[in-house]
Amino acid sequence: MLALPRSRAPSPSDKPLDTRAWFGRAAPVVLEIGSGSGTSTLAMAQAEPDIDVIAVEVYRRGLAQLLCAIDSAKVDNIRLIRGNAVDVLENLIAPNSLSGVRAFFPDPWPKARHHKRRLLQPATIALVADRLLPGGVLHAATDHPGYAEAIAAAGDAEPRLVRVDPGRPLPISVTRPSTKYESKAQEAGSAVTELIWKRR
Repeated sequence: MLALPRSRAPSPSDKPLDTRAWFGRAAPVVLEIGSGSGTSTLAMAQAEPDIDVIAVEVYRRGLAQLLCAIDSAKVDNIRLIRGNAVDVLENLIAPNSLSGVRAFFPDPWPKARHHKRRLLQPATIALVADRLLPGGVLHAATDHPGYAEAIAAAGDAEPRLVRVDPGRPLPISVTRPSTKYESKAQEAGSAVTELIWKRR
C-alpha cells in the first residue's frame, strides 16, 4: 500500500526511516528530490524494479498526480514523502544508506540575492555525500547555465565525491526520460547539463 507517511516537516526527534519495513524487502534505495508530477520518477522506477525509490516533494498536487500514476501503473517500488528535502535528509535518512540521490531541475533561483535558497549548495551536497553508501551516486540535471556551474563547483569540491562519466557502470541508472518541462526548455534554447558524482 502506498501512502504519504506524514503531512508535516520532519522534526529532530524523528527516527530514520526503516526502508526494509516500508517497502517490505531489502533493496537499494534511491531518494529523488523534487519529484514534481513524477514523470521521471515513475519511468525510472519501472525500468529498475529491483531498486526502491523515495520521492520527496513539497507540493501536494505533484504528489497526488504521481500517486495516481503509481496506482494506474501498479508500481510497488515507490514511496512518497511530502516535505522539505533537506529536513528529510537530515532527520529521516540514515548515514551510509542510499544508493543514489536524484535532483532533476531544482529551482535555479536566478536572481543573485536568492542564490542562498538554491537546493544544491556545498552544505546540502555534503549532507547528500554523508547519506550515500560508498559507490552511491548523486545525479543532478539543470537547464540553467549559472546554476550548473555552481552545482559543478560544489560537487567537485566535496572530498567524498568524484565526478563520473554517464557511460561508466554505476549502481543505479542515470538514463532519464525527457519531461514536458525539459522539452519546453530545449525548445527555448536552453541546454541541459547532467552532473553525476559517485561517493568514494
